[in-house]
Parts: sequence; structure tokens; C-alpha cells
Amino acid sequence: MQRSAVARPALAKPPPSARRRAKPRAALPSGSLTEQAYRALEEQIVTLKLAPGAVISEAVLSKRLKIGRTPIREALQRLARENLVRSIPHRGTFVTDVNITDLARITEVRVVLESHAASLAAERLSVNDRESLTMLLEVLEEGPALDQRELMRLDQQIHRQIYRAARNSFLEATLEQYFNLSLRLWYLVLDREVGLREAIREHIELLQAILGGDGARAEETMRRHVTGFELEIRKVLVER
Repeated sequence: MQRSAVARPALAKPPPSARRRAKPRAALPSGSLTEQAYRALEEQIVTLKLAPGAVISEAVLSKRLKIGRTPIREALQRLARENLVRSIPHRGTFVTDVNITDLARITEVRVVLESHAASLAAERLSVNDRESLTMLLEVLEEGPALDQRELMRLDQQIHRQIYRAARNSFLEATLEQYFNLSLRLWYLVLDREVGLREAIREHIELLQAILGGDGARAEETMRRHVTGFELEIRKVLVER
């Protein structure tokens, strides 16, 4: 099959078409103030810029993000439904904690749903999906010399493109929620000797299976990838 003639992007910046699809499915119009507040807070929580247990002040966030209190409050309500923040009456709103028990429970869900999403993606690839996954595969096959945080961003891009390629908005939304919970644990150990580079290379087989329309192989590869990486992170957390 002839590959797209679109120029390959710099490693840290995916192609324009992939950047447009890089965000998870929005529950609100992408330009709404609530959505802007949600995305900003989600990124800070997931990457631990807002640490587990941190107090969240609507007034401070409103001033920092230059967004009104109502959109901030609505964004926090959504984050609470996704278990990223929690509100305690008469005390305030806090970023939820992370622990090794969470990792096991989250993985139990992800290993089933992500494997199914990979199988569906192999069956339902659109032309745009194929182009984006092909470009990601080319980056992987070149063996990019990226640092840990760049590798993590590449991993996120691959997973989220597979979610979209599954063409099931309900499955995509659920996977986004559990993926974000996983990401916090991964960022917790990111600067330690976690086998992220090897995990990223596993995506080569995964993307080849999806692009080849082999749903069974894609499903098994994703299952092995999710469980294997969970074991790597668990090992690092136990040794802390």
C-alpha cells in the first residue's frame, strides 16, 4: 500500500492531522470555557504538576487560568466523576491520592477494554486513522532517541489514536478515564528506571497488527503490553 505523502513531523510534534485528533473525545464543545478549564486541570493533575493530595482553590485557578469560577466549578465536577479530584464537605477539593492498589484495579479494566479496542481498530480503520497510525509506526521503526517524558507523550499519542480508530465513542470515553488514572502512576515513576523504552517498542508489533487488519494479533499484543508495563511500574513502586 502506498504511504501518505504528508511530510513526517518532528518527533515532539505529531502531524497536523494527528494533532487535531490527539485530544480525547470532548464531552463539551472544544471552545467552551468549561472544556478549557477541564483540559488545563486534567493535564496538571495527570502530569503531577498538581500533586496527589494538593488542595484545589477555585479562586486561585480562576485567576491563574483567566477563566470564571463557574467553568472552573463545572470542570472540577467532571474531574470528580473521573476520580481525579474529590470534594470533602467543609474542607474543600483535593487531588485524589495514587497508590499501588489503584494500579492493579485500573489494569484489570484496561487489559480487557484496551485489548478489545485494538481488535476493533484493526477492523474499522478509516483512511485518516491509517495515515496517522502509519506515521506513528514510522517514528517507532526509526528508534527515536527521546527522553522519558517524550517517550511518555509518544505512548499517549499511540494509545489515544487506537481508541479513536476503534470507532466507539462510549469505549473511547471509558478508556480515556482509565488511561488518565494510569498516567498519574506512570508519571510518579517516570524519572526512575522503568522500562518505558522497551514498552514503546512493543507498539511496533501492535501497530503492524492493526494496520494489517489482524484483530486477534492486535488484541493479544495489547493485552501483553498493558500487563507487562503494569508489572514494570509495580516493581518500581515496590522498590521505592
